[in-house]
Amino acid sequence: MADQKVEFHYLNQPEMIKAGVMNMTDCVDVMEKTFSIMGRGDYILGGPSHNHHGMMIQFPKDPKGPKMPVEGPDRRFMACVSYLGGDYHLCGTKWYGSNSDNLKKNLPRSIHLIIINDPETGVPIAMMEGNLISAMRTGAVVGLGARYLASPEGQMAGIIAAGPISRTCLMALAVGLPQLKEARVYDLDYKKALLFSKEMSQELDIDVHPVANIQDAVRDCDAVSTAASGKTIPKFDKKWFKDGAYIALSSNADLPDELWLNSTLVADNWKMHIDWREEINSKNHSKIPIHGKLHGLIKSRKISDEDISEMGDIVTKKKSVIRGDGSVNIFLTGGMGIEDISWAYEIYKKAIKKSLGKSLKLWDAPYLY
Repeated sequence: MADQKVEFHYLNQPEMIKAGVMNMTDCVDVMEKTFSIMGRGDYILGGPSHNHHGMMIQFPKDPKGPKMPVEGPDRRFMACVSYLGGDYHLCGTKWYGSNSDNLKKNLPRSIHLIIINDPETGVPIAMMEGNLISAMRTGAVVGLGARYLASPEGQMAGIIAAGPISRTCLMALAVGLPQLKEARVYDLDYKKALLFSKEMSQELDIDVHPVANIQDAVRDCDAVSTAASGKTIPKFDKKWFKDGAYIALSSNADLPDELWLNSTLVADNWKMHIDWREEINSKNHSKIPIHGKLHGLIKSRKISDEDISEMGDIVTKKKSVIRGDGSVNIFLTGGMGIEDISWAYEIYKKAIKKSLGKSLKLWDAPYLY
């Protein structure tokens, strides 16, 4: 009789740090492998389109129960399910809750948990803290974009917002741009930008310093990363950007139409962004969760969906992009569960080798089946 015992491996955040979750060079390489698999079509995200970002609980403005949560900034719960093939052959879920008010309680805005499963049996393989996985893979994708879309001689970066995701984005830009020497940081809270700059200068051994406005942060930069959360959306002017600049949008940004219309556009997974648009099915493109202005230009037929390339096609060399010469290259990211799965699984393997974490038992034999 086959063994019916089911156990999975659990990792907490300190154990994951010891296993190497903060190694950005490795993480960028894993994201490159992930997008290579995706470029071959060997992946599935949620929903009937197989490209849905995730299933979200959206809270109402007028709650129907006495304790029901109310709509608020960045307030949601989300399950990001996916399958990743290739050498991974895994299913997984990232489950998280988010609320900007968490910061008032000295908690992260969002709190993540990741589960990895055998795709044949559904048996859980590992469960782990997901905040560092999610933050690192988000930044690593920006670094991967720099590897393929930015000038290889790029030395200067502009960072918009001084939160934890901008931290990992800058870490990744230092990997994707080996000659990076300087980063300018803008945040609505200057003291926050100052602290960010001090810490990142020490960590990366480059000149990171705060600036007073967005224009100073991005002017003449080879790479620009924006990862702003909350109600305030950063607004840009086309003339601020250097010819051939790489712009990585991990969050919403108010770009002028002329910049959208005259740049090379690359997405992590444009089919996922189309899925967002079709789910909302609204005449008001501003309601689309991310990059709504671009969807408005598509609706008015100034740009077509076919004009937007995907990073998987670039990594697998199905398409190519000119780097650092003339056209601005804009990289639009929304985040995918396959990125969480691949980095989480690599950390799980490293943890096993280092005897980190613990095995937890579901059962020796199932009570009902």
